[in-house]
Amino acid sequence: MNRIASLLLVLVGFMPLASHGQVDRSQAPAPAPAPEIILGDYTVETLENGLTLIVVENHKLPRVSYRLSLDVDPIFEGSRAGYTGMAGSLMRAGTTTRSKAEIDEAVDRIGASFGTSGFGMNGRCLVKHSQTLLEIMSDVLMNPTFPEEEMEKERKQTLSGFASSATDANQISGRLSAAMTYGLNHPFGESANEKTVESITRKDLLAHYAAIWKPNVAYLVIVGDITPETAKKQALQYFGEWRPNEVAKQRYPRPVPPKGNRVCFSPVPGAVQSVIDVTFPMYLKQGHPDVVAVSVMNTMLGGFFGSRLNQNLREDKAYTYGARSSASPNKLVGRFSARASVRNEVTDSSLVEFLSEIRQMVEAPAADSSLQFVKNYLNGSFALSLERPETIARFALNIERYGFEADYYATYLARLDAVTVEDVQRVARTYLRPDNMNITIAGNRDVADGLSQFAASGQVEFFDAYGEPLKELDPAPEGMTAEDVFRAHYEARGGISKLEKIKGIRTIGEMTAGPMTLQMDQGYMAMGPGYNRISAGGSVMQETRFDGTKGSEVAMGQTTAMDESKVLETQRNHDLLEFLHLADYGLEAELLGVDLIDEIPQYLIEFRKNGQVIESHWFNVETAMRTRSVRSESTPRGDMTLTMNYGGTTEVKGLQFESDMTLSTGGQEMKMTIKEVKLNPKLDASDYSVE
Repeated sequence: MNRIASLLLVLVGFMPLASHGQVDRSQAPAPAPAPEIILGDYTVETLENGLTLIVVENHKLPRVSYRLSLDVDPIFEGSRAGYTGMAGSLMRAGTTTRSKAEIDEAVDRIGASFGTSGFGMNGRCLVKHSQTLLEIMSDVLMNPTFPEEEMEKERKQTLSGFASSATDANQISGRLSAAMTYGLNHPFGESANEKTVESITRKDLLAHYAAIWKPNVAYLVIVGDITPETAKKQALQYFGEWRPNEVAKQRYPRPVPPKGNRVCFSPVPGAVQSVIDVTFPMYLKQGHPDVVAVSVMNTMLGGFFGSRLNQNLREDKAYTYGARSSASPNKLVGRFSARASVRNEVTDSSLVEFLSEIRQMVEAPAADSSLQFVKNYLNGSFALSLERPETIARFALNIERYGFEADYYATYLARLDAVTVEDVQRVARTYLRPDNMNITIAGNRDVADGLSQFAASGQVEFFDAYGEPLKELDPAPEGMTAEDVFRAHYEARGGISKLEKIKGIRTIGEMTAGPMTLQMDQGYMAMGPGYNRISAGGSVMQETRFDGTKGSEVAMGQTTAMDESKVLETQRNHDLLEFLHLADYGLEAELLGVDLIDEIPQYLIEFRKNGQVIESHWFNVETAMRTRSVRSESTPRGDMTLTMNYGGTTEVKGLQFESDMTLSTGGQEMKMTIKEVKLNPKLDASDYSVE
């Protein structure tokens, strides 16, 4: 009976309602008035030492989170750029009473999470373990020691990351656009590099801690299954002895947009995509009356999937997987950014569309329907955010930190609803600068040749991977060619004549990617058949077989036959003197000059196929050994750039073989170590048969 009743109710829902009047369906219904927002309760209290305590109760689950944040001016780090981040990482690396291992063990024992940064710390745990977590947090806050041993580990890890970021177009673009927007002498524009990280000392970390970690500039936000009374008791018990002191204010020159559009290019050898970022400083602070209208304008332009930029460049033109923009207010100086990664061959066409959409935003009013669609999207996003207690905590923190009115967020939807077409165009005219933008591109050097048309000066400006003006390559010695470099390289490895006598080779090693370790086994006859296996725990995960004329690849149980290009690539991989036989593989090599890697001179050679740069290789001028290779490759995730950095070598019968390599791609890093090299091995045909 109940089931029948339920069915009837559903059917009623689909029946038309009787009406005494006709509904005009030619007109969209008028939007309802903005709903009243009732935010969750929170409490704010300032302790005697100046620490501001914010508490948001949420008793749905028996857990609690603690977030301590510092409200201080940005810090310009200059010649020691990177020290604030290093200080943040190392705060939890040891105290006067605990080692890093003891801190990690104590946190793991209670199933908690705990992290530190240069300007704050945070922890989360079950309520029953809150006292233990707070005792750890208090110890780290009051008694950090920044151990030298842990600092050197952090430095080594940071320097290792630079090797991959130096050829990662996305990371290079981020540094370049920040440098062009704010300038290298601004805390928002500088970036760390090998030289600045090498110069950081323990004194820098101690000085940073002593200068800004004070309760009178700090906020402690507690969220979870806790009452304000208990939260205050905890704050007094664990942070009450924290002593206040004055924290210095910082002043910086105000970044200004360029007088005309600039094109700033950072070459990325082997890049298969151009990372575009159209950017400029924006003078808009948090809480300004224009913030909501600017948010609507930016969302319409590039702030969500249905935006103009994304519909144009992705849906209509298929230039990119996604185009986005952001307009970020900041109490110091904000920033506008419109960005996308596009195919090399459509870089100039993409810029045409970027500039057109930005100008259209300024010059033409939006349609009422578009405005309402965007407002509905923002309305829904805001409503969803209110489901998380952390949102209430963030709102409370912003109200206290920026001096907002108490009802700032409660009235947000009303202010959003009040935004008009005229408001959108007004803020676009006020804050967008279609004739005063930094157009930054990180990509293949060949792309730059067609971009001067977008610069007011008619010139493309070149910068290195860290936003410094690019120094031209030093010329190679007169008369030297790429082949001369290759021959010197093979002689340094033991001699061309010796390498020519090798009939085959087998290498055994391992690959580590994060916590995972894989075994590698490769064997092949010189310029002939061979195999390559990657396995884990004895199970083969990926295998390549090549019988000399055809091959197959097996991955995740799927077998794929090699196409013509893959066959040619495999033949090249089985050639111990591949650099001397490039023409056989459809390649041309050009020695561009002498580059620097970590201040060490390197010969830079580009490989081209059908006129396109597909690989770049660096060889140490002094040792002739290969230092780095960058190439592009098509993968199921799209075109990617792969960077291989070469370290040590292994000697076998007077010959040197590359044995320590680090492969970086897509933000991931894999270390490969060759543990055994066998010359002229006996290979079984069953290892490479593709039948």
